[in-house]
Amino acid sequence: MLVLLPPSEGKAPPGAGAPLRPEALSLPGLAGARAAVLDALVELCANDEEKARTVLGLGERLRGEVAVNAALRTAGARPAGEVYTGVLYEALSPATLDPAAEARAARSLLVFSGLWGAVRLTDRVPSYRCSMGVDLPGVGALARHWRAPMAEVLPDAVGAGPLLDLRSAAYAAAWRPGGDIASRSATVRVLHGPTRKVVSHFNKATKGRLTRDLLTSGVDPEGPAELVEALRDLGYDVEARAPERPGKGWALDVLVERVR
Repeated sequence: MLVLLPPSEGKAPPGAGAPLRPEALSLPGLAGARAAVLDALVELCANDEEKARTVLGLGERLRGEVAVNAALRTAGARPAGEVYTGVLYEALSPATLDPAAEARAARSLLVFSGLWGAVRLTDRVPSYRCSMGVDLPGVGALARHWRAPMAEVLPDAVGAGPLLDLRSAAYAAAWRPGGDIASRSATVRVLHGPTRKVVSHFNKATKGRLTRDLLTSGVDPEGPAELVEALRDLGYDVEARAPERPGKGWALDVLVERVR
């Protein structure tokens, strides 16, 4: 099973260590698209701070992120599982997984990114600021930029098993599974059980815990139906809707009591 995750806006501060080695990142078929975004982002942030803030949607409090981007080629890199620090990743807590779950995370989780396209938790990257919603000078809208290379690379990454898609809408726009892969995919909403309203903060925390529980349990579902049963066995209240026609995926609603 492959699990697609969004990144987090929150990231660990830039640290010491060896700099980025783009050729060492997973999914080498994305190398050309990554280089185009990296070159354009570094050039923008190194040459025009105010324009970079506008393009990246950074307020005064985040002015320092422009300098972080300008130094991407020389900044210390670390595993992506240490770089992303938002609510989902706090709940997932990659650093505290047992060795077997850590190995499963390394091979079964992909984090989508406006800058890198998609990376594994073990890929070493520097901290950065560049969301998928950015329209980057010289590259254009990033979601559109990534669609063609993702369409080439992602089917092989998914393989023959199920696909659990936990991405937010902005990152889902960069690649949508089609054909046979779509029929093996499942997207997740987190809803407040009594009201059926979409939750916000708790959505991310629930997706992080859900991912962690799947990793630590060691379950290996053959398809979406088996995934639903596995989640229920893990204690999640799941309402599932199977696709009504070919080319569509499963839709899973995970019901929670707390709303934040």
